Amino acid sequence: MKKFLVPLLCLCAFAAPLSAAENPMVLSSIAKLEEQLAPLPELTGKERVGVLMTSLSNPYWVTMKERYGEWAEKMGVAVEVMAPATDKDPRAQLDLFEAMIARKYDAVIVTPLDGMNLVPGVLKANEKKVPVVCSGPAVSAEGLAQAGAKMDGWISAAFLEQGRLCAEDMGKKLPAGSAVAMIEGKPGAMQSRLRREGAVAAFEAAGMKVVAVQAGNWDRNEAYNIATNMVKAHPELKGLYCANDVMALAAVDAFEVAGIKGVMVYGTDFIPQAKEAIAAGRLTGSTTFSQAAWTRGALIYTLKLSKGLAVPERLGIPITLVTSENINNFEGWK
Repeated sequence: MKKFLVPLLCLCAFAAPLSAAENPMVLSSIAKLEEQLAPLPELTGKERVGVLMTSLSNPYWVTMKERYGEWAEKMGVAVEVMAPATDKDPRAQLDLFEAMIARKYDAVIVTPLDGMNLVPGVLKANEKKVPVVCSGPAVSAEGLAQAGAKMDGWISAAFLEQGRLCAEDMGKKLPAGSAVAMIEGKPGAMQSRLRREGAVAAFEAAGMKVVAVQAGNWDRNEAYNIATNMVKAHPELKGLYCANDVMALAAVDAFEVAGIKGVMVYGTDFIPQAKEAIAAGRLTGSTTFSQAAWTRGALIYTLKLSKGLAVPERLGIPITLVTSENINNFEGWK
């Protein structure tokens, strides 16, 4: 398993936003989060934060690592980002988490591979008095209660809204009764389940006919094969929502190879490849939030916790829908 280190850097102006984040929507998102977290904590330049991700095989997580590195430099704190070699090995992620607890960070930010795999590690962190903040999908509240463990805080986007926004936009552009489908992520994963629930509910509210919902496990090859077979089984298909952009782009490729036209495809995460595909008219849309705002908020939230300062029980990150109609507003989006 590899670790990724952002070294300790000099203390800079804590409240100033990234100079590269010139997009007004990014600056607005950062400002809204800082308002929720005011007053900002005083820093000494000696703070150390560990960040545990699911993997670095997805461009989304690579970009998140970059955003943490940028804020580490700007804020003058040490941020060490680690991830298991694959997002299909919950035990390896737990082992890495337990190794991070021993490194005596001021706090650790974690994104679990599933609701249960990090519960034993959270208990160990509690025993060592290392604050743990969940970023994204939640560690199971039931699992924590059964283990006698507690999560110190939670940072999350409205995952249900991600699916809903895509499905609602599709419903506005397609006639009632149109055949639509979804490729979800990993069955049981919180973000996948909520995106599915949000999308299916919006499809039904718009009078769409949901002909298939299949699990792609966040995997490009699986999604490609699912999309290929789905359009064969349902040649009347007019719309497809995928729970992340990697799968959505795979579906776009599958349809293009098969010579299928006229199927709207939406994803989630707005990775750079998705931005290019939307601009080119290949991908219909994607949902996103500012990763610069998320990582900024996560670090402030976590550092306040580590210093015993009051924070909200849950810090929510706003999301938005990107389509060809508004993509020009996302130049410089981070």
